[in-house]
Amino acid sequence: MTHAADTGKGRPLGGWFFFAFKLVLWTAIAYSFAADAEVYSQQPRLAGVAYGVNTFLTGSILIAIGRFILIAIYRRRNKKNNRVRGNYILGINQIATLLNVVFAVLGLMIAFGINPKEFLTSITIVAMAIALLFRDYITNMISGLLIMFSDQFTIGDTVRIGEHQGKIMDITLANIMVKNDDDDVVLIPNNTAFTTNIINQSLQNSRKLTIEFELPLASSRRNKALENDMRKALEQYGNAIVPGSFQLRVVGIGKDAVQYKLQFSTAKKDTQLRRTLRNDLYQHIISFEASL
Repeated sequence: MTHAADTGKGRPLGGWFFFAFKLVLWTAIAYSFAADAEVYSQQPRLAGVAYGVNTFLTGSILIAIGRFILIAIYRRRNKKNNRVRGNYILGINQIATLLNVVFAVLGLMIAFGINPKEFLTSITIVAMAIALLFRDYITNMISGLLIMFSDQFTIGDTVRIGEHQGKIMDITLANIMVKNDDDDVVLIPNNTAFTTNIINQSLQNSRKLTIEFELPLASSRRNKALENDMRKALEQYGNAIVPGSFQLRVVGIGKDAVQYKLQFSTAKKDTQLRRTLRNDLYQHIISFEASL
């Protein structure tokens, strides 16, 4: 899993030490190929292990360098216009991880004396069956990569995806982790997010609060009373509500119910206040419905 820390400004100190260790080990193995060629010729098993490790290290080092260059270019090009977001870096990290896994598998094949080309040719039919079996997961992973390389939202944004609303905590190859107002972490599959309308409230007025609800058709005769009741419920919060931001309107009429949308803005970003407001207004709506 890739966390928000992976999208930070610099590579962790431990990451640089690990990269340096791989570089030193790769140099030592490369030198041994020239200095100890006779030993490797006499011990083919040891030679296979050395070549396998060397294959993995070569790929891993090149991937790390490529990752560093791409992230540095992205940050430099987008720093001036303040568009640096974590998704691109997140996507680069995920691709780097996948490529490292590929080179690790190749290294293991070489270490055990398996010819990668012949092996892949021999399991083509099996690979196709596996691809069909895991088709949903593969498409989900591709959707995740497309989301990561998009610039529409990133970790920390408050979004609404379908019926779920909350703050994005993480984006993986499998799902998007959203923490809602009840502190529940909802895992939304990438395929669902990719094919669903997404509202990024962080790109809009993040202080705007929207409440959608339905009331019986009889409520349409008392719209003014409903509006006065909602206004009175908000008056107790005083300066916490932006004056003039209150809006209550009918957005739809069904067979048995009227659909309403209530919107207003808070003076500051306060998750606890928003939670309290929602609960209080829902209680007033329930009381109003009972009085019909």
